[in-house]
Amino acid sequence: MENYQINICEFYEHMKEGRVVEPASLMAYVFNRLAQEAIKITTELNNKYHTPEEIVEIFSELTGKEIDKSFRLFPPFYTDCGKNIKIGKNVFINSGCKFQDQGGITIGDGCLIGHNVIITTLNHVEEPSKRQSILPKSVTIGKNVWIGANVTIVPGVTIGDNAIIGAGSVVVRDIPANTVAVGNPCKVKKHIKETINV
Repeated sequence: MENYQINICEFYEHMKEGRVVEPASLMAYVFNRLAQEAIKITTELNNKYHTPEEIVEIFSELTGKEIDKSFRLFPPFYTDCGKNIKIGKNVFINSGCKFQDQGGITIGDGCLIGHNVIITTLNHVEEPSKRQSILPKSVTIGKNVWIGANVTIVPGVTIGDNAIIGAGSVVVRDIPANTVAVGNPCKVKKHIKETINV
């Protein structure tokens, strides 16, 4: 267990630096161990009723980090890692979402994530002889972002504060703050203006 904990620290550093994960390497072994833990925890989460408070506890176990009591999630939820998810306060995740978080997923305060959203943080090397090798790139979602149902977000993307991503979009590049973006590929359609009532 001690060596495994050391490997977890190395895992975080490896992912942060975006270094390649070679097949049959120590990092590949850590990926597998984390995946097995995630399968066990998400099976518990998804296959019987839990109170909102219990879901916060389970998600804290899944991520290995304390999740704020304001967090809400409607199962089922799927991930093949879990340990590289960072969640802010007052975040809501709707049912059917799939997070491939090895490369790192950060979700800011106040985010709303719709049904069946997919967030990916891993690519494979293009060269066929090295196709089994994996390239991690993090995804960052700012504060108060609203992501519609069935959106896919690819590795390396940052979505700015207050942005709205329309349902069914495929986000392949960064989206600026305070914009509405839709489509495949996702493109900015308009800017959001704050209305202040006096």
